[in-house]
Amino acid sequence: MSGTDVWVGSWRPHKPRGPIAALYSSPGPKYALPGATGLNYHDPRKLKAPAFSFGTRHRQFSSDCSPGPGYLVPSNITRIGRDGTPAYSLYSRPNDPQLFQTPGPGRYSPERSGKSAYYSAPAYSLSARSKGFRNDQTPGPAAYMLPSVLGPATVNKTSAPNFSLRGRSKIGSFHEDLQKTPGPGTYRVVDPCTYKHKPPHYSMTGRNSMPGDTTRKPGPGAHHPEQVTFTRIKPPSFSFGIRHSEFIAPLIVDLAE
Repeated sequence: MSGTDVWVGSWRPHKPRGPIAALYSSPGPKYALPGATGLNYHDPRKLKAPAFSFGTRHRQFSSDCSPGPGYLVPSNITRIGRDGTPAYSLYSRPNDPQLFQTPGPGRYSPERSGKSAYYSAPAYSLSARSKGFRNDQTPGPAAYMLPSVLGPATVNKTSAPNFSLRGRSKIGSFHEDLQKTPGPGTYRVVDPCTYKHKPPHYSMTGRNSMPGDTTRKPGPGAHHPEQVTFTRIKPPSFSFGIRHSEFIAPLIVDLAE
């Protein structure tokens, strides 16, 4: 150590034995670590809790998703899939595929390739003057109109003050007709509730009937407890009916000769 080093108490500055982090520059607070919250850009070194989202309800939401009794299952479908038997169908005979007609050597004309295959000198052509080309019709000196130097609409000249003579106004003049002024009944009085506290208002409505049940209910004589059979043992009952249909013609055996 040199003699110029300054003593700080019992410690004196010295060179480190190895490289330390203080000797290197770091980005400091600009170094952005990945966040530990949220789902996107999560720190892979941190544990991530399960994340759930609320999806939208489907347009056709129903608890009954079965096709119902009208669902017809084919006979060759089993619980493990198709039964594997061969199936045949009758279709029309397909058309024969047409082979690609490759051109022969005589179909090519290399001499007509022109500039795409051979070098060619520049060629120029003389064509007629197009209809859209014409000389520019520039306006002459008399076509321009300079702004006027009189009046308040001058552009590049100083304008003097302008005055105009107007007619006498009837309002406030000596010949004003005061009988045409509005009277006190012409003005509309402002409701005091607009700029003051509004007091409670009451109204009288029509008499309303008390709510009740207007349906017609059966009385005691409409019930027949003796005809109830599902709460007690029912004896056997018999009925006399016709043996055959009443619409069948009877069998006639004795015929008059």
